[in-house]
Amino acid sequence: MDPVKEALKIKDAIISWRRDFHMWPELGYEEERTSKIVEEHLHEWGYSIKRVGTGIIADIGEGKKTIALRADMDALPIQEENDVPYKSRVRGKMHACGHDAHTAMLLGAGRIIAEHIDEFNGRVRLIFQPAEEGGNGAVKMIEGGALEGVDVIFGFHVWMDLPSGVIGIRDGPFLAGAGIFWGKLAGKGGHGASPHETLDPIPALAELILAYQTIISRNVDPIETGVVSVTSVHSGTAFNVIPEEAEFKGTFRFFKPEVGDMIKRRMDEIAAGVSRAHNLKYEINVEELTPPTINDRKMVDFVRSVAEKYRLDYSEVRPTMGAEDFAFYLQKVPGAFLALGIRNEKKGIIYPHHHPRFDVDEDVLHLGTAVEVALAMEFLK
Repeated sequence: MDPVKEALKIKDAIISWRRDFHMWPELGYEEERTSKIVEEHLHEWGYSIKRVGTGIIADIGEGKKTIALRADMDALPIQEENDVPYKSRVRGKMHACGHDAHTAMLLGAGRIIAEHIDEFNGRVRLIFQPAEEGGNGAVKMIEGGALEGVDVIFGFHVWMDLPSGVIGIRDGPFLAGAGIFWGKLAGKGGHGASPHETLDPIPALAELILAYQTIISRNVDPIETGVVSVTSVHSGTAFNVIPEEAEFKGTFRFFKPEVGDMIKRRMDEIAAGVSRAHNLKYEINVEELTPPTINDRKMVDFVRSVAEKYRLDYSEVRPTMGAEDFAFYLQKVPGAFLALGIRNEKKGIIYPHHHPRFDVDEDVLHLGTAVEVALAMEFLK
């Protein structure tokens, strides 16, 4: 069985599934329609199925080894601006990150694997996961038993930074760990004409924001990397009133756990110091959401060997400060998170993930399906 040829046979079906999912996007933990369609197909093809909320764990085959393949299903709260026949029919919701493509590719892999299950010497587990976009759906799936008995796991993400059809592979850290912070400075309000009678939190917050920019530049080895971004500031409502409080929130990113720990520590120390200097009170909450996505070296070498065997175009993909909850799976079992290039300037497919005009080059989606099938087939030999 040639996975590439088999995937090419069902190319139109993969595109059709993707378009259907795209037209009816569902946010995290709301993927009722999507999971129902997936479950119906898998049941028809002979998979044993376990539901974990709106997530699905589907098994087929028997043997000593088990490989897991994962796709995420959730969309984003974005109003689509593309003018295409398969444009989102749900106002304010859009598949702007390609999870519709991930689901369709894995569904295609599930069909091919079921049709050729006698050629697989082991068990294949398909994980259709909800709530990747900030909901840590991977954690819920793991708690629901997604990794029980699993030896290795692989996942795919369509990738705008790679030319269409190229498989992106990276050893070690691929995506960053991510966290969120929010807090406030509290003082004493008053008239804008009498600042000396107040304890003004606004200039103090300005100091804090600038000081946060030194966390990376003055605490992290320049060869390493990290990000601290204050993305929201709110204080006051009137032009002539100094408010009592100033609120802020943002995100931080890191590749090494020790850098993440340092960022969290310094954010609190700086907030305490700035507040003390201005006679203010402060609150700061810093929460790590997702660990770094770190691919296993042996599994990456395995992917390369599979790509070469089936003459698939692949290249090394650059790391990104974006985050992925696939990281939680890789903390438990070895595996790799892969990319499928979808950038096609001739088709106008150039907009980044999470953009209202994001789209994918559907003509290469069958390659993602082919790789998933090939990985399962080669691992279970």
